[in-house]
Amino acid sequence: MKAVILVGGLGTRLRPLTCNTPKPMIPLVNQPFIEHMLGNLRDQGITEAILAVQYLADRFREALGDGSRLNMKVHVVEEPEPRGTAGAVKNVEHLLDGSTFVFNGDVMTDLDLQAMLAYHREHQSKLTIALTPVEDPTAFGLVETDEHGRIRRFVEKPRIDEVTTNMINAGTYIIEPELFRYVPPNQYYMFERGLFPVVLQTGDAMFGYPSRAYWTDIGKPATYHDVHHDILVGKVRYNFRGNQIADRVWVEGEADIHPTAQIVGPVVMGPDVQIGPGARIIGPVVIGAGCRIGANVTIEDAVLWDANVIDEDAALRACVIGRNNRIGSKAHILDGTIISDDCTIGSENRLERGIRVWPETQLNDQAISF
Repeated sequence: MKAVILVGGLGTRLRPLTCNTPKPMIPLVNQPFIEHMLGNLRDQGITEAILAVQYLADRFREALGDGSRLNMKVHVVEEPEPRGTAGAVKNVEHLLDGSTFVFNGDVMTDLDLQAMLAYHREHQSKLTIALTPVEDPTAFGLVETDEHGRIRRFVEKPRIDEVTTNMINAGTYIIEPELFRYVPPNQYYMFERGLFPVVLQTGDAMFGYPSRAYWTDIGKPATYHDVHHDILVGKVRYNFRGNQIADRVWVEGEADIHPTAQIVGPVVMGPDVQIGPGARIIGPVVIGAGCRIGANVTIEDAVLWDANVIDEDAALRACVIGRNNRIGSKAHILDGTIISDDCTIGSENRLERGIRVWPETQLNDQAISF
């Protein structure tokens, strides 16, 4: 079974985290998200994946190679220019030879793919769209189905009085290759505004597969932070790397943890992490490889990528810290703040209320509050 993963976007909503890293390559619990995604597909019977890439394609090639490290076959196919969602799959049509899964590359889900495939075959569907319920349907495109699951209508961001269902497109599809005759070659063409309406008009069998599996879009800062919380507290299936050294505390490789440090899980640490005396790590927290956490530092509900240095008495809460940053003593990084890569935040600075700090920013040692 083959899958196409759409990873062509620039990740603008997640900037500054995606300034140096393609969105599907950003770490999720210390593992590139695309690696987690590919591992999940492999475990559910997909043996070959085609990545439709437009931005920083070489980064995918360097990280994934031919997929043999992940025990599957991986192709990285670069688009000559942006082709849109359906156009990107049309661009790799020559690699497809049967029923094919298509995934948005920024969706975290534990959807049962074999159950969806069985549904697709049972209904003799030409195109099956995974559907998921949401609390506020007005922010999404709704998918109306009849009593048999056949799709009747798409309603894009309806007014509250237009809402007839709370089921939305969950970004996972199964497509029969014959439908690609409707997709023009070498053009920008979307599933949502192009192929789906065409299939409605042609009358080809198109069904919705309803599911209450975990689903979220990791492509926004708030949801990227929240999905870590959900993984660590057990809302979604996830295999943590490393060994469990205490109640809900996992460490990959070796860690140097001072005996006076307090660690309350769930906490995941990468290799070669140092935790200083009196530090308090209160989960859910993820700490990347090579981080140095100083004396009396407090970290709560935060995500730290690799190689960060947090000086003594600093406090981090509900934030995301990119790679290779230096956070000065007594600095406070709070409440949705995101710091990108290679930044220096001087002592006693206070960053809060969702401030975004771009790569290589330098803030001097003074009490600056944002």
